[in-house]
Amino acid sequence: MLKHRGFPGRLTGTDFQFVIRRGNADGATKIVPRERFADRRPADREADRGFLLALWEHFGDEPFERGNLDAGRLSWVLGREVVPAEEDFDPASYEAMLQLDPDKIRANFPGLID
Repeated sequence: MLKHRGFPGRLTGTDFQFVIRRGNADGATKIVPRERFADRRPADREADRGFLLALWEHFGDEPFERGNLDAGRLSWVLGREVVPAEEDFDPASYEAMLQLDPDKIRANFPGLID
């Protein structure tokens, strides 16, 4: 499992986790798109915003390996702001390649990126 050095471990001042410390011996937890409803708590929306900003600052619009990024946090943005970067995408692999969709980020989180 690739560890993304320099990537923030969590949203500052909260318990919203962005990375995991070690891989699961049984394999990576599968990431699945989660529905984001309009009545989500402000703290949850801020966690999504902080995670996307960290992804953008760390990777930009280049493809990146899932590695030690938290499956739960990725699931909230998968299929929207984060999309598979390979045709044979395996959502249960630490080696899965992902990529940010800058247009979706700008539409869903105005002002977050340039």
